[in-house]
Amino acid sequence: MKTSRRAALAFAAASLLAATVAQADTWPSRPIRLVVPFPAGGGTDIIARELTNKLTSYGYNFVVDNKPGSGGNLGVDAAAKAAPDGYTLVLGQTSNLAINPTLYAKLPYDPVKDLTPISLVATSPLVIVAGTATPYKTLDDLVKAAKAKPDSINFASSGNGTVSHLAMESFQKAAGIKLTHIPYKGAAQGITDVISGQVQLYVSSVPTLQAHIKSGKMHPLAITSLQRAADLPQVPTVAESGYKGFEAITWFGIAGPAGLPKDIVAKLNTDINKALQDTALKQKLSGQGADVQGSSAADFAKLIRDDIPRWGKLVKDSGAKVD
Repeated sequence: MKTSRRAALAFAAASLLAATVAQADTWPSRPIRLVVPFPAGGGTDIIARELTNKLTSYGYNFVVDNKPGSGGNLGVDAAAKAAPDGYTLVLGQTSNLAINPTLYAKLPYDPVKDLTPISLVATSPLVIVAGTATPYKTLDDLVKAAKAKPDSINFASSGNGTVSHLAMESFQKAAGIKLTHIPYKGAAQGITDVISGQVQLYVSSVPTLQAHIKSGKMHPLAITSLQRAADLPQVPTVAESGYKGFEAITWFGIAGPAGLPKDIVAKLNTDINKALQDTALKQKLSGQGADVQGSSAADFAKLIRDDIPRWGKLVKDSGAKVD
């Protein structure tokens, strides 16, 4: 009886292993859903679509699913709760993977425990812009006006607790000014309102705002990286504008639900990093103000773990809150 039971267990284990190997060998056999936790047209969406377009040449078929809301939490949560079969992924970013664990008292997912990091994709500085109807041509213009009339100037962001929101909270503290924050559910409506003059300032990633800057619909005041952006060389950094050491950069990376098979993670990581080395894709992302990165899955996991306490301190120090 014992021998028969051992044989049955061995057969079951072998069958499971064979099924797993077969699944990995045939994956992907249908379209992969890539969740973008923000509306179409924003920086995250642009990066997602450019990357997935390139990956189609490697035999993938992606469906980009924009699922905005709650500072990106709804989209990440949907991916975290999906089956770990490689058919649902998410393009996460600093906001929803590193900031929100501190910002939200009851986050519906744990970015360390509930996700499988696959690869870092890109980084991007933020850019502070003013509507063309405003008199602000430099960061100093803005600071002087804000000090003269506290709370009289408003700025828009893509949501409470996002990198753009916290970056401006940090800048207000550094400059000794007080602005009024107007959060939006993503970039599109905020951009429209700045261009129309309903909102005075906007801060977001370079990919989100670069086209509007180049068309003259928005006036850039400063970049939040320590070095000037290659595609906006005329725009000074916040640091060189009198706020030494000021830096706020957002990153973007692909992840899936916890428990993704290692073979699928390895294949995705290899193909994503290969795609990111493509000259045409690099030029497209660079043209949008994003710095192409790529990484191992382990290095991306470490970035998330390290950035949670770093941004968490900024959340606490700034006093930023969600509604």
